[in-house]
Amino acid sequence: MKTHFFPLVFLLIFFLAQGLNPKCAIQDHGSNLQVFHVYSPCSPFKPSKPLSWEEDVLQTLAKDQARVQFLSSLVAKKSVVPIASGRQIVQSPTYIVKANIGTPPQPMLMAMDTSSDAAWVPCTGCIGCSSTAFDFAKSTTFKTLGCQAAQCKQVPNPTCGGSACAFNMTYGGSTIAGNLSQDTITLATDPIPNYTFGCLQKTAGSSVPPQGVLGLGRGPLSLLSQSQNLYQSTFSYCLPSIRSPNFSGSLRLGPSGQPVRIKYTPLLKNPRRPSLYYVNLIGIRVGRRIVDIPPSAIAFNPSTGAGTIIDSGTVFTRLVEPAYVAVRDAFRRRVRVANVTSLGGFDTCYSVPINAPTITFMFSGMNVTLPQENLLLHSTAGSITCLAMASAPALNVIANMQQQNHRVVFDVPNSRMGVARERCS
Repeated sequence: MKTHFFPLVFLLIFFLAQGLNPKCAIQDHGSNLQVFHVYSPCSPFKPSKPLSWEEDVLQTLAKDQARVQFLSSLVAKKSVVPIASGRQIVQSPTYIVKANIGTPPQPMLMAMDTSSDAAWVPCTGCIGCSSTAFDFAKSTTFKTLGCQAAQCKQVPNPTCGGSACAFNMTYGGSTIAGNLSQDTITLATDPIPNYTFGCLQKTAGSSVPPQGVLGLGRGPLSLLSQSQNLYQSTFSYCLPSIRSPNFSGSLRLGPSGQPVRIKYTPLLKNPRRPSLYYVNLIGIRVGRRIVDIPPSAIAFNPSTGAGTIIDSGTVFTRLVEPAYVAVRDAFRRRVRVANVTSLGGFDTCYSVPINAPTITFMFSGMNVTLPQENLLLHSTAGSITCLAMASAPALNVIANMQQQNHRVVFDVPNSRMGVARERCS
């Protein structure tokens, strides 16, 4: 009982200090973590004043677009960015988990990102950081890594002016700087000693994220690589719908407790960006009819980076233009409402009630059929309904709205990803 008492006290103090409901301080158990939407009642990152539905949609779209452009730019580059690749999370920190860092443990909220290997948190004394910082001086297990450490070679452009392995990265109009560090990170009740992460010392710019980043990609400094003995590079999540009152889903780490009855599709690897979770999308169905999409629009091409990825940080699914136009037009034909309007980047909106068809993503070995709740955005008053998809420049991205209320399993040792319907909230 004693071992669980102190983390719970720290957690309770943390949530009270953030002005959040003490009910949010429920402890995670085993290797299962609660997943919160960034706008949930348990998140200190929700807007200080409620946005109107239109403002919320337009703001999310703008952030989403920046993330998709960044993901598209990644596939053409040959670098693996383990620390501070959270620039994509910067744009859209949609889902967060609680982690305890240090000894004694300090509770931190970290953005969960399948397309990043990043691991970093704002640290005490950080200039420009805007949220609760990790007080490394109070941790008896904290250490800063020196330039001779093997991990320092995995950081892009490390600087070694002093004894610490430091990084300083610029992206867009923002920069982040910090030291490569190690400490014990505890996820649910699993301690991971000597976990390597970036301890932020300075941030500048409007797009810097307030919380830490927990990278779930396949790179050398991701959670999967650093906890291989514990979790065997296997995890799953169930993302709650933003419409649910609790906003709470789960992140399940390790092979234990994963669904038995589930269909899988192979994970593909792009040598230019090995961290990203590519899958083989072979077709899309609107209702019962397969849409006529040019094969090149969905084909996996490791030399160009084209293809389809599964991503937890993008909100709305993006398809490259030929694929999106074909799906959108098929959707419009099925809806049979002449008056189609637009809202921001959504070009298929209706101001009258509609009877929408399902959309099925057809992957090698499995189909995922999405009901209306994964496809349509409804205004608060119910007067506007939009198809929650848009076009992308170079990469198809299956995003988190389309994954909500599904258990998505990443089984990296067997190079496969599974999807099963599950009520997450």
